[in-house]
Amino acid sequence: MPRLRVRHAAWLLAAAVPVWLIAAARGGPPDPPDPARQADPSQGPSGRVSVGAELPRPAWAPETVDAAAQSLPRLHSLLVSRGGEVVFERYYNGARRDRPANIKSASKSVISALVGVAIDRGLIPSLDTPIMRYFPELAQDPDPRKRAITVEHLLAMRPGLEGTSNRNYGAWVTSRNWVRHALARPMFAAPGEEMEYSTGNTHLLSAILTRAAGRSTWEFANDVLARPLGFSLPQWPRDPQGIYFGGNDMLMTPRQMLAFGELYLNRGKGATGAASPQIVPEAWVERSCDGRARNRRPGNPAFDSSRGFDPMRDRRYGYGWWVHEIRGEETCFPWGYGGQYIFVMPALDLVMVTTSSPDVSDERRGHRRIVFEILEQMIVAPFATN
Repeated sequence: MPRLRVRHAAWLLAAAVPVWLIAAARGGPPDPPDPARQADPSQGPSGRVSVGAELPRPAWAPETVDAAAQSLPRLHSLLVSRGGEVVFERYYNGARRDRPANIKSASKSVISALVGVAIDRGLIPSLDTPIMRYFPELAQDPDPRKRAITVEHLLAMRPGLEGTSNRNYGAWVTSRNWVRHALARPMFAAPGEEMEYSTGNTHLLSAILTRAAGRSTWEFANDVLARPLGFSLPQWPRDPQGIYFGGNDMLMTPRQMLAFGELYLNRGKGATGAASPQIVPEAWVERSCDGRARNRRPGNPAFDSSRGFDPMRDRRYGYGWWVHEIRGEETCFPWGYGGQYIFVMPALDLVMVTTSSPDVSDERRGHRRIVFEILEQMIVAPFATN
């Protein structure tokens, strides 16, 4: 019953959302309208609920979505596909369809897909493979817990290693050896116990892929993922040892991001239909989007549950994919700094892609908040009521 009340309020809010969204984007984010103060068409003059009255249901209105999106000065693109058909595609603020976007940490989801393919092909024995197989120097580490870290621990951000992101990022990317630096981080928990988001974990996966496949992560990604989807990935930055950055700075056009999202919507196939090739194992797609709740490490600045607006406060984490609900529907998505998203919603047969300026946090001036309002109330809501 509580969920029902929330959804009715959201329908009322959706009717008013275009005006306040645009005002928020132009003049700084105000408080959203209070649904309790909106006129309720289901009530008569006395305030009582009219028998048989129907609450307004949002309609799919691309022109309204476009108007709200145009008001966001940092938004570069917004694409929507349903059932494999592109139903909305717009570019903003100088962005173009053929210009690759830096997808930032959404790259981690691509690395995860590559690991799944490598395991399926026997290049990596299993999820339980200890990473010491690829980094034998761990045998000499004074902390024996490091020898228990597995490939799965890296994918789930649970190796127990002190992270290299946030406050530790600068020292890591300016070090002479990124792999050695990540492995040398102290342990704060036993492997598997606690999550701490760290790009160092996915960079270690890129190093593992390079050694297991016998070629660079870029070559492997093009061979097993990009080309089967009909495109090629340009080279992206590498560490001082030549290992492609695992989990950051990949370049993809919004259309390519959409194709990657549809790959997961189609349970690892390049398109719907029995004859479509299986590019990523179906079981891997399921496990990647089977998110676990994050137990917040005390004092970790990466978690902002008590500070400011966070529409994904209860988001979970799978294998390089975030998991959250939008309007009660399970959503699996890559998330890159600044507002690079690929939302996959299987129940609605829906994929949504956004790219934004990658140089500014998506928290600034409520950018993330307004993007989420557009997605939830102007796109997801209409399709959810069809």
